[in-house]
Amino acid sequence: MSEYYRERLGAKRLERVYAIAPPRVRQYLDAEIGHVLEKIVPGTIVLELGCGCGRVLEPLARSARRVCGIDTSLESLLCGRSALAHHANCELIQMDAARLGFRDGAFDCTICIQNGISAFRVDVRELMRESIRVTRAGGLVLFSSYSEAFWEHRLEWFERQAEEGLIGSIDRGKTRDGTIVCTDGFTSTTVGARQFEDLAGALGVAARVYEIDSSSIFCEITVGTRS
Repeated sequence: MSEYYRERLGAKRLERVYAIAPPRVRQYLDAEIGHVLEKIVPGTIVLELGCGCGRVLEPLARSARRVCGIDTSLESLLCGRSALAHHANCELIQMDAARLGFRDGAFDCTICIQNGISAFRVDVRELMRESIRVTRAGGLVLFSSYSEAFWEHRLEWFERQAEEGLIGSIDRGKTRDGTIVCTDGFTSTTVGARQFEDLAGALGVAARVYEIDSSSIFCEITVGTRS
C-alpha cells in the first residue's frame, strides 16, 4: 500500500486529499497537530515519519529547534521542500520508516501521526522499534490512529476522495469495522488502543494510550521507560 501512496497520492494529489476534508475532519487534523505542539519545547529536535508534502512539519518548524521529515515519495518530498524552503531548520529525506538511516538517540521526539502506522504497510513492530531507537533516552515517541468514534467522519472524507478520483470507489460490501476498502485495492485500516498496548508490551516499553478530540487514539512512549 505504500506504493499506492507513492504512485497515486503523491504531491498535488495528496494536497488535494486534505483540501477537500470536511470541517470535522479538519478539526481532527488540527487537533492532532495541536497535541504534538504541546509536547514541543524550544530546542527540541523532531523527526516526522511519513511527512508527505510537509503539512505537519510547517507548524512544528515554528516551535522546534530542528525538524526532519522522511517519506518514500520523492514527488511529495520535492513538493515539501519547495513549500518549506523558508524554514532553514527543516530537512526532508527519502527514507523507509521501518529502516531508518539515523544514529541511535538522534532525536528528542519522533512522531508518526494521522494513521501513518497503518498507511505505511510495514512491519508495525519494526516501525515502533526503529522509532524508539532513534529517539534519545527520556525523549518521546508519538503514534496515532483513528478512534472508533470518528468512523462516520472518516468514511465521509474517504467518500469525497473517491468522488474526486483520488482513490477508487468505496466497496460498500467490504467496508466496515474500521476498515475502508476501495475497488482499486486501496485499503485503510486502523490500530486500536489494545493493539498499541500489545505492540509496546512486545517491545518491553511502557506506553500511555489515550484518546483526544473523539477522533484520535494516541500511543505515547517515553524512551527508556520499561513496561
